[in-house]
Amino acid sequence: MTAKKLRIALVVPHIFMQRELLPQVIFSPGQLALSLADGLTDLGCEVTLYTPGPVATRARNVTADLSLFEQELAGRGDGYLDLLKKHPFTFVTLARQVQSEIIAHAYADANAGKVDLVHVYTNEEDTALPFAQLCTKPVVFTHHDPYNFLVKYKSVMPKYKYLNWVSLSYAQRSGMPADTRWAGTVYHGLDETKLTPVKNPSRDYFVYMGRIIEPKGVHLAIMAVRAYNKTAVTPLKLKIAGKHYGDSEKKSYWESRIHPQLDDDIRYVGFLNDAEAKQDFLGNAAALIVPSIFDEPFGMVAIEAMACGAPVIALDSGALPEIVTDGKNGFIAQKVRKKHSAPDAQNSLHQTRESLDEEKTADNLQIALAKWREIDRAACRHTYKTRFTARRMCQDYLEIYSQLVSDYSSVPTY
Repeated sequence: MTAKKLRIALVVPHIFMQRELLPQVIFSPGQLALSLADGLTDLGCEVTLYTPGPVATRARNVTADLSLFEQELAGRGDGYLDLLKKHPFTFVTLARQVQSEIIAHAYADANAGKVDLVHVYTNEEDTALPFAQLCTKPVVFTHHDPYNFLVKYKSVMPKYKYLNWVSLSYAQRSGMPADTRWAGTVYHGLDETKLTPVKNPSRDYFVYMGRIIEPKGVHLAIMAVRAYNKTAVTPLKLKIAGKHYGDSEKKSYWESRIHPQLDDDIRYVGFLNDAEAKQDFLGNAAALIVPSIFDEPFGMVAIEAMACGAPVIALDSGALPEIVTDGKNGFIAQKVRKKHSAPDAQNSLHQTRESLDEEKTADNLQIALAKWREIDRAACRHTYKTRFTARRMCQDYLEIYSQLVSDYSSVPTY
């Protein structure tokens, strides 16, 4: 089957997949899905993108019926994100109903012969898993978190190890059984025109960009920069971009460990939601710090920085050593465990948090930060262009799709 004849159902059932919501949230899987849909279309595939609400795409877009959900919101006087903050259980319940509807629609279209393959692309695929056996076309799954990061994932996903899975990195595979059926590994990619290096970068500050939550280790970046500035000939500020959150645990992290540290040297610049702002922020940075303490399944912000020519200083968490080549486009610093601490149980964040020696880990980050001038910014951009473009991502997925459809077509039916 040629690419021009390949009909792909790309299913992204997360409730954030709506044109009005995406600019308001940090949801990189949504932007990646749009790039994948458009890129596959450019490669000659017939793509149908299934989302809860309408999105901006060149692919055919099939959406759910949100009328009753929106009627409930109107009755409360809330928007989607208002309801999520005020009543998360109600929000999740309504969102799951929409997700089930859109997944069922895609499977029905496959059974009706309208598509050749179904790709369920985001973390809500646990709804789609048990019904994949009822689909008469091949189904493949991509998950965007560690497979055992949350109870709702690790309690169900290993039961479906026999389905077709695509990992975001080889490190991500550690969260699934050894005999999981992997169709391939596809690294994320960015549109080459979205982020580019800036001319004559100032390189007078370090940056952190992403969600401001404990697993991302923002406090370690602060500790490392403060240590760096004690000995540096030219001290550098740390600029923090991202969102902090309102539920009790995440709010406590912001209020107890981040906000009290803000001063002239440690600045919070808010949430950057457009490419131009990101390019200026990353492109002028001396380096991006990625201090994640949990096993990152990929690390999207790292390739955004490289696209802008900025080096990446990261902890050795999950896939980050697959993205950052030590001494070439950045440096990898080792996490340090407390003495006598046991290895992390199933990559559990709780175990990581309890066993981490924060001071020694921050010291390792500081040592890496001190070498930021050794990295050639052109090498960072070269890494991006050769490994992490959207076109390469789409080509890799197309190869996997074609193989799955070919394998499926060659199996005799009785």
